[in-house]
Amino acid sequence: QVQLVESGGGSVQAGGSLRLSCAASGFTDRSYCVGWFRQAPGKEREGVAIIGSLDGSIFYADSVKGRFTISQDNAKNIVYLQMNSLNAEDTAMYYCAAKLGVCRWWKPVQSQTVDFDYWGQGTQVTVSS
Repeated sequence: QVQLVESGGGSVQAGGSLRLSCAASGFTDRSYCVGWFRQAPGKEREGVAIIGSLDGSIFYADSVKGRFTISQDNAKNIVYLQMNSLNAEDTAMYYCAAKLGVCRWWKPVQSQTVDFDYWGQGTQVTVSS
């Protein structure tokens, strides 16, 4: 079965950076899409960035474009989320998630929570102003 384990969360001051890691295992299909999602207190979970396993296609939510970078190390089966220029609005629990098949490039990333089937336990990111 698919397992996703996040790491790298923590506390940082506004303007700082963090890198999250997602160790993925158990895929039976070579084609899958891995994404980072976040949920702030009192808000719905939203997509942040997604990446395709085969073609490396990448898509971002508008709120993080130019600040966050998603990448993957296929040899290690790890997906990273480099977060720069963090601000208080980025404070949330961050989750790694996956779905089989290609990433849905035609749908806004922030709305793709319902499309992902496998989820990690989450890692907290807190940005202080």
